[in-house]
Amino acid sequence: MSKANGITELKKRIVQLEVLRFDPEKDSEPYFQRYEVECNEEWVVLDALNAVKESIDPTLAYRWSCHMAVCGSCGMMVNGEPKLSCHAFLRDYQGVIRVEPLANFPIARDLITVADDFIDKLKRVKPYLIPKEAKSLAQGEYKQTPAQLMKYRQFSMCINCMLCYAACPEYALQPKFIGPAAITLAHRYNQDSRDGGRDERQEVIATNEGVWECSFVGACSEVCPKAVDPAGALQQVKVASTLDFFIEKLLPSQKGNSK
Repeated sequence: MSKANGITELKKRIVQLEVLRFDPEKDSEPYFQRYEVECNEEWVVLDALNAVKESIDPTLAYRWSCHMAVCGSCGMMVNGEPKLSCHAFLRDYQGVIRVEPLANFPIARDLITVADDFIDKLKRVKPYLIPKEAKSLAQGEYKQTPAQLMKYRQFSMCINCMLCYAACPEYALQPKFIGPAAITLAHRYNQDSRDGGRDERQEVIATNEGVWECSFVGACSEVCPKAVDPAGALQQVKVASTLDFFIEKLLPSQKGNSK
């Protein structure tokens, strides 16, 4: 970045992008296409892709929306690592930058993946508040103390970007695994003092396809752009589920007290 006549000029560089392309209507298999694009040094990978689409190749397909690491829609593999492309700064990369769709998901077209499996698993864990007791509007809001909020606040930061699924070796090996984000969101609501749906969610997540498939590699937490720590959430669910088991076997009258 430099200044000339009082005007700030952004430093530019030529960036080489190697982008995976695949159109299921025309291509028998994916292939890589290389682009050279002039970029500002402060740009992110998403900006470079936008420049390609606007000036070089309008057929390139990918998802994005907010450009602020909030919507979670622009997740891609950047040099083999799951990243939000709006949060992957070009200054952090040298040489050719390889961009691919998120790993472990079918390709719809180019950098767009099919998210149906993730959406289905998200629905199964019921990631929404199921009130312990119904209240009318006249009865007012469901109140909560700051301490009660802090029990789940970190896990509520998930933006459903699916980077954790692309990083998870268990999901790569066992597609039936419910996965980090879905289980973390289930745990978020299980920890909410206002919620009464824990038993319903535990039937889904406290299973072999749920938390017990997790081998605690921790890759999900390493790539999470919001520091949600899904690996930590899954270990908490394991502890709570183990307590459930022993309480049910040894103290059946205390069942439901392990939340």
